[in-house]
Amino acid sequence: MAKQVWKAGNMLYPLPVVMVTVRDRAGKANIITVAWAGTVCTNPPMLSISVRPERYSHRALMETKEFVVNLTTEKMVRATDYCGVKSGRDVDKFKASGLTQAPAEKVSAPLIEESPVNIECKVKEIRHLGSHDLFLAEVVAVHADESYMNEKGKFELSKANPIVYSHGEYYALGKRLGTFGYSVKQKKKH
Repeated sequence: MAKQVWKAGNMLYPLPVVMVTVRDRAGKANIITVAWAGTVCTNPPMLSISVRPERYSHRALMETKEFVVNLTTEKMVRATDYCGVKSGRDVDKFKASGLTQAPAEKVSAPLIEESPVNIECKVKEIRHLGSHDLFLAEVVAVHADESYMNEKGKFELSKANPIVYSHGEYYALGKRLGTFGYSVKQKKKH
């Protein structure tokens, strides 16, 4: 298989695309779409987001050191894109996108009601890396939409039709191909 060698760059795709909500000290809420987000640690539960310093929400992140990660779905894809290309300096993204603010339990930033999962976070460390600042945060609360719980009480995010981002495009997730550990599971003897 022939491969080209390219200059160094970020080619880790696809990525989760999330809507991060913040509230500044003056009480103004905003939404920023982020594709550079990831799980960092299980215990304590931690995640990270990377945001350019010139983005409007960066100031609120620095002031309050709190945010909410709101998972996105196919139904939310237009609002997800809108909140990534419009600035909160110029528009109220909640109003313009038709999304609903809901109160969080442990942080001042609001939840997005339409999101199937909202993850409340408190920043523990900020790393200035170059083009982006990395906000390393502890998860302090998680909200899961009960409509995605199955009869056994298991949360089924796949029913919410989550989306991912790759090279400037949004994609729906497809079919399940396996479960963790399926490649080494012993087959049942009959």
